[in-house]
Amino acid sequence: MNDMFKPDEEIINLTELREAEEDVGRNPSDNPTMGDIINRRFSRRGFLGGSLAVTAIATTVSPLALMIADEARAEGMSAFSFTEVEAGVDETHHVAEGYDADVLLRWGDKVFADSPDFDPMNQTAESQSKQFGYNNDYVGFIPLDGADDHGLLVVNHEYTNAELMFPNWATIGKDGEGKDKVMMGEFTKDIVDIEMAAHGGTVIEIRKQDGKWMPVLDGKMNRRLHVGTEMALTGPAAGHDRLKTNADTSGTKVFGTLNNCAGGVTPWGTWLMAEENFHGYFIGELPEGHPEAVNYKRYGAPAGWYNWGTHHDRFDVSKEPNEPNRFGWVVEVDPMDPNSVPKKRTALGRMKHEGAESVVNKDGRVVFYCGDDERFDYVYKFVTSAAYNPDDRAANMDLLDDGILYVARFDADGTVDWMPLVHGEGPLNADNGFMSQADVVIEARRAGDLLGATRMDRPEDVQPNAMTGKVYCMLTNNTRRKEGDENAANPRANNAFGHIIEISETDGDFASTKSTWEILLKCGDPAVAEVGASFSSATTTNGWFGMPDNCAIDADGRLWVSTDGNSEKRTGRTDGLWAVDTDGDARATSKLFFRVPVGAEMCGPLFDPTGETVFLAVQHPGDEGLATYEQPATRWPDFRDDMPVRPAVVAVTKQGGGKIGMA
Repeated sequence: MNDMFKPDEEIINLTELREAEEDVGRNPSDNPTMGDIINRRFSRRGFLGGSLAVTAIATTVSPLALMIADEARAEGMSAFSFTEVEAGVDETHHVAEGYDADVLLRWGDKVFADSPDFDPMNQTAESQSKQFGYNNDYVGFIPLDGADDHGLLVVNHEYTNAELMFPNWATIGKDGEGKDKVMMGEFTKDIVDIEMAAHGGTVIEIRKQDGKWMPVLDGKMNRRLHVGTEMALTGPAAGHDRLKTNADTSGTKVFGTLNNCAGGVTPWGTWLMAEENFHGYFIGELPEGHPEAVNYKRYGAPAGWYNWGTHHDRFDVSKEPNEPNRFGWVVEVDPMDPNSVPKKRTALGRMKHEGAESVVNKDGRVVFYCGDDERFDYVYKFVTSAAYNPDDRAANMDLLDDGILYVARFDADGTVDWMPLVHGEGPLNADNGFMSQADVVIEARRAGDLLGATRMDRPEDVQPNAMTGKVYCMLTNNTRRKEGDENAANPRANNAFGHIIEISETDGDFASTKSTWEILLKCGDPAVAEVGASFSSATTTNGWFGMPDNCAIDADGRLWVSTDGNSEKRTGRTDGLWAVDTDGDARATSKLFFRVPVGAEMCGPLFDPTGETVFLAVQHPGDEGLATYEQPATRWPDFRDDMPVRPAVVAVTKQGGGKIGMA
């Protein structure tokens, strides 16, 4: 932590530091919030919180009333049928009755047949580079040979918790005010190199045998990517002077990817890794008067979360001032070729990407959606110039180098204007420091500022539904939004629990520059009147949630939402996976299907093509309070004294077979 970051609350571990940093909000723009008067009133859509009379609860609901609502859920209303999990907090995971949740891959598990066994007491970077990485986030599945029970699992590894990874390293001590705090050990080069190897991603072949998924360790396409993996920069920023370094004078080659949060799989079967909080990996100070100073301030770099720059010059901006410009991109990987060079597709813009989910438009072009995960930042979509060719995979391999990036303005009349980030259009010109499209994509945030995009409450996953023409935007929270700064699309000040926006693309045209929107859900406990949650009255005491983060559309077009930030002290429950109705009388009804162990975040989710498996990524389990390797909040999933707590991917299937969430 450096002087740039001064949190309001005491920070006791890395996860809390990351959350507090995201709570800062670095958008200095005064973009209009729907007008001086109309901004301070809900539009009809915002007030209703969505159509079909989904209303906020105006008075405190008694426990008796909630119990009656629990018992009175009308059968047949919901698109989902399963026995709801009871919300709560404990050391293990819980899944709906009649389902199995099997741990498929843990941190340190073998990725190759010759990978070393996981030995937490004797970790090395070489071993980690052949083992499953840390803090699994996005999960994707690519069928092999057209089979539903055989394919490649692709998994992002977002970040590392050194205090939970390394024995005899972190301790519980006192800060300057005498308060208990996790005290980090020395970030030696060995520790740093292991962390770097634990980042990135994994490609691993999996197969379903006797109803259970198993890794295939001798799979020919198995691969580990990490911070040392060579990658290419492509698109409008490739080769630009702002991306050149001492190690790469061409500005076209970069080593590694980091902080890969959500992601996507393209229609042509490539894997997209979205680089999110890249700013946290840099230390040092720019030389006085350096031209990147304004750019880096807008992104919060360098934040100094990690000490990599002490041992690797490229992560010290005083030595390599252009290196941060080489991160914050969407990385495309061909998992079918383990020797292929991943490509950072700069046309999709540089930001703190949360995902890159896609849909094939009716004209054949492909549309990608993304949130920029920070308070007061923006929602984007990218539309390819050329159409997808389902009969020629090779013809699609560079579609992401040519297209238009748009940023969203959510207007109070219920419309969305998708504004193009194109050099020379509007304010994106030399007068404002944009000399080319390279400058526009490198400083996508500032370009959005100038266009007047809507400052959102931490936009994360944005998921299109090809069956309905709808798009679901997860807005996790924003406790820094003040009274009087609300707008129709972000209607609550001090929004601690987040909300979900439903976008309707005009006539099912995902490439449209004009859409409509409404609020599907305002999250939080509906029993607390001042929260203003808008779950349907059929939602039980277990069914409500806060902090929506990722989401998925299953094979039947139903919405599932995973969360990040629920805890005993915030909501009295852990994060988990909730099924959310979006249509009919059950709209805005939510049911808890899976909950994670204490300290964990629920990432993924991903349904296989049949809808009979959902893959879930349990991230940073045990990271609650004063947690260290020796004293985690849980030892999930092994529950062995000689094993640390381990992030893991879980495969959930129905006992006896069948689709998830259906009778």
